[in-house]
Amino acid sequence: MSQDATFTPPERAGKREWTALGVLALPALLITLDNTVLHLAVPHLSASIDPSGLQLLWIVDIYSFLIAGLLIIAGTLGDRVGRRRLLLIGAAGFGLASLLTAFSSSAEMLIVSRALLGIAGATLMPSSMSLIRNMFADPRQRSVAFSVWIACFLVGGAIGPMVGGAMLEHFWWGSVFLLSVPAMVLLLIVGPVLLPEYRDPNPGRIDPASVLLLVTSLLSTVYGLKVLAGEGVEPLPVVLLVAGLGLAVVFASRQRRIRHPLLEPGLFRERTFAVSLGAMALALFVMSGSQFFIAQYLQMVVGLSPLETGLSSLPGSVGGVVGALCAPLALRWMRSAYVMTAGLSIAVVGFAVLTQVQTENGLIPVMIALGLLNFGVAPTIALGTDMMIASAPPEKAGAVSAISETCHELGLGMGIAILGSVGTAVYRGEVSGTLPEGLPADAASRVQDTIGSAVYEAGRLPGELGTVVLDAARAAFTDALFYVSVICTVVTLLTVITVAVLLGPLPKDGGHGGGEGDGGDGTAGGTASDEPLETADPRMADYRRQAAAPEDRAH
Repeated sequence: MSQDATFTPPERAGKREWTALGVLALPALLITLDNTVLHLAVPHLSASIDPSGLQLLWIVDIYSFLIAGLLIIAGTLGDRVGRRRLLLIGAAGFGLASLLTAFSSSAEMLIVSRALLGIAGATLMPSSMSLIRNMFADPRQRSVAFSVWIACFLVGGAIGPMVGGAMLEHFWWGSVFLLSVPAMVLLLIVGPVLLPEYRDPNPGRIDPASVLLLVTSLLSTVYGLKVLAGEGVEPLPVVLLVAGLGLAVVFASRQRRIRHPLLEPGLFRERTFAVSLGAMALALFVMSGSQFFIAQYLQMVVGLSPLETGLSSLPGSVGGVVGALCAPLALRWMRSAYVMTAGLSIAVVGFAVLTQVQTENGLIPVMIALGLLNFGVAPTIALGTDMMIASAPPEKAGAVSAISETCHELGLGMGIAILGSVGTAVYRGEVSGTLPEGLPADAASRVQDTIGSAVYEAGRLPGELGTVVLDAARAAFTDALFYVSVICTVVTLLTVITVAVLLGPLPKDGGHGGGEGDGGDGTAGGTASDEPLETADPRMADYRRQAAAPEDRAH
């Protein structure tokens, strides 16, 4: 390939690619909607099929467990067999599993169908992201495409409670899972027409030991995080979490030794890749941890119903969608790193507002804070995804997309587990010192357990005693929300500084985009390391030299 060919302007996407983006947005919208409607359906399915407590836990969690554990395997598989092919196989599987879920007649059947949904869902996200990477070669268009795609996740989460609630009022609990069936059918019909096929022309063989290590480590880590978040510190989840992290170290060591690694270690030495990945993880960490407490605050302290809580959260959903869609527009005036730092600075303000929430009259500040922090975090998720995927060669887009999605899952889980544990510890410490004398020991124990248990116990206690207990629990939980908000403020501020210091100074040809005429076309694309090719990891150097070559075959 001649040197001149290296600098040929990328081909711009046309109507076909933008229409195809709409098709790829369907899985993004439906996967978040599917998770949202499940939580609404839990009381109805519990009454219908009467699952045990353990069965209900698996019904709720096995979907996300398998998605998190299989994402990287699915992304790597897509690079080998073809991303469109894997997407269509996953869509067919997701549609069939949705039908099976909707008409499940026992808890065991529902667990199996939810597991199948998780397996199919793991193929959809990395396939969609990698296809976007290949369809939109122009960096500015790709930034817009990723922002629209990320916004669909937020839209799914926002409309889920309303759509699911309406269906549950008129139909049986399984009806909410039928929402994805027509969308998957549409994807199967138009996908082969609109979506091009891409695969890695030289994928190498898959190492079975790496697959086993990766799946085991991710499943163990995610399970440990979720149990810690839901049940507190117990020996089993701690052991599983530590074992999962240990296996991850073994996996990483193996990838450095084998010829065809499942995950290329050199990716993590690329500054843009590593910093974008870390910034996204921390953004999701603070967002999920804070919103875990906000949802409880609105229901247990303010006293809103689940539907009212969902409606009160709409400013956050709208803020997230607007932030994601505004991010590529802001690239006209500033580079991606600065758009991310500007957004995260707004999120810092949102968390600061959250620290001012009181036991009384806290609804309006919470709504304002949700709008600000979601608006501020969304550009980091949208542009961070774009920067991370664009920093790797196109033939590795599937694997890199899967890393991004796995980062999302772990960031969300770590936020709830760690911040949830901190907030719960604060709540228990605060409420234990303010309970009135004469409260029965068993009631006091339940009040100190969770705010939900406290509200329930307060309703059972007579007159003034119940009121005092409820006031004490609500004040203690508001204090817990304060401390969690302070932690989120500090973490977000440190993330702002890190992104500004590590990504801001990179050269303009490093692919970060910028203002007009910077050579990056105001985008988050390109090869984003400021290392010379000779000093980078040898395999990554080869990948980066090939990134502009037409080796990522389109069929």
